[in-house]
Amino acid sequence: MVQYPRLDFFLQERDYDGYLIDASSENANQKYISGFDAPDPFITLYTINGVRMLVSGLEYGRACKQSRSDVIKRLSEYKFEELLVEKGFNDARINAITEFILEAGDGSKLVVPGDFPIETADGLRLKGIGIEIDSERELSKVRSCKNEEEIEQIMQVQRATEEAMSIAEKMISVAHVKEGVLYKNKEVLTSEMVKREIEFTLVKQGCNAKGTIVASGEQGADPHHSGSGPLIADVPIIIDIFPQNRANGYHADMTRTVVKGTPSSEVLRRYAVTVEAMETAMSMIRPGISGDEIHNVVCDIYEKEGYATLRSDSSTSVGFIHSTGHGVGLDIHEFPRINSEKVILEVGNVITIEPGLYDPVVGGIRVEDLILVTENGYENLTRYPKKILV
Repeated sequence: MVQYPRLDFFLQERDYDGYLIDASSENANQKYISGFDAPDPFITLYTINGVRMLVSGLEYGRACKQSRSDVIKRLSEYKFEELLVEKGFNDARINAITEFILEAGDGSKLVVPGDFPIETADGLRLKGIGIEIDSERELSKVRSCKNEEEIEQIMQVQRATEEAMSIAEKMISVAHVKEGVLYKNKEVLTSEMVKREIEFTLVKQGCNAKGTIVASGEQGADPHHSGSGPLIADVPIIIDIFPQNRANGYHADMTRTVVKGTPSSEVLRRYAVTVEAMETAMSMIRPGISGDEIHNVVCDIYEKEGYATLRSDSSTSVGFIHSTGHGVGLDIHEFPRINSEKVILEVGNVITIEPGLYDPVVGGIRVEDLILVTENGYENLTRYPKKILV
């Protein structure tokens, strides 16, 4: 029986009978509690007495073999097919979910994540089931403290990420410059070509990569611009890789900024202060520190050097215009966020530290490592070097 003591305490303290999830396995909460992969939404109910699942007949056999659930029920056990003809899909499904919840005596008051379907919540309320939102993100906090197995899974993805980064940097390094543009032999080297090699490398390592960033010049000044077209010489090229392991669902995340050619003195200055901000932020990481303390020190460093931050100017579109970091796990962006919110770091948190500076005239600079919060401070899970010149 899978149990999470922290989640048990939360349920008992708030007098909830259980934690209910209605989602496919693409939802991180569903994947975490059920341990089951299914493309369509299914029901998982976590209680202090164990995990129960309600699935379609199509998924029942796999669920029995692959999930972490103690009890697995099929929709057909609750007259789903008869009610489907009589009342339609939604009413038949709500009826099945209600009976599934009530039959184990676990159902008068349930808590659900913030992304729980409104249609399901309203339907259950009409059946007399109390549904309340997990506004304190308690399940996200539980997920944020990784165990040894999860950390190992994340590290495996990180090693694949570093191999892909090495391929990307090599492509840029061996390129030659002609009229300010990078070339591979006689062909213009484009963002798309580098991303293709990154993603091919990751696929061979059992990972999927969506949204990989290879952005040069002005494109890099938009933090989430994925990049397109020719790569430009003498200006920063941001490479941000954040794949997900296909088998276990865990992510890694790493960013490097490189220049092929001769960077300006301002680019070198921005890179140096960003690395300083990153290293200072990492040196502060320990259990019990608040994320806003780390974020504010990063802002201090940038502002001291004359660069705008969202703290100094909430309307700025240049300078340091995002958070210092975020949690990484089954979601690429998850709890805790390292920003102006007062969130206390705990042992087992896996977070990024990724300060950056952005300006369309200069380009973008960002460097990102993946960090584990340990009992004695932190461990940098990233082994890849930092260098701007390739």
